[in-house]
Amino acid sequence: MKRAGTAMVVAGLAVVGLVGCDSGEPTSKGATTTAKPLLWNPCTEISDAALTEAGVDPATEEKGVAGVPQSGWEICGWEGRTFAITVYSTSKTVDEFETKPGNVDFRDVTIAGRPGREFRVEGASKQLDCDVVFPAGQGVIQLQVLNRASLDGLTDPCVSLARVGETLAPTFPK
Repeated sequence: MKRAGTAMVVAGLAVVGLVGCDSGEPTSKGATTTAKPLLWNPCTEISDAALTEAGVDPATEEKGVAGVPQSGWEICGWEGRTFAITVYSTSKTVDEFETKPGNVDFRDVTIAGRPGREFRVEGASKQLDCDVVFPAGQGVIQLQVLNRASLDGLTDPCVSLARVGETLAPTFPK
């Protein structure tokens, strides 16, 4: 299903600039191969029951950014009545998120007993969006909550993220 334009822009901003070149290793024939990390896939690993409990509709699942896969990422999003969530899986590090221009307002959080770094993305949707990255063996798992811009009187997206995270973070790999 199509997401609101704002959701696509913010989701794209979360990925733009972080996707870098993979380092390859020479083979015995002198060619270079690229070993890509095996990433946890939120589309297949988060249950419909957990998504429903988090406040989104499993039937609205969208893979990638606006349906387009992104190299070096596993991305899956779902829509709820007042917000959408996206879960990103990557081999990038928390430090890479913290040094990326446009990512601001970092603070330590603990969600479902798991430490993470909450942040916002600069721009017009800054007050609609909240993200947290959790370190994982593969890199990080990022959870994003994006409020619907067309609605008034919405809960702070970081408050919604904390609530959604209580349900979803236990499903994320460590």
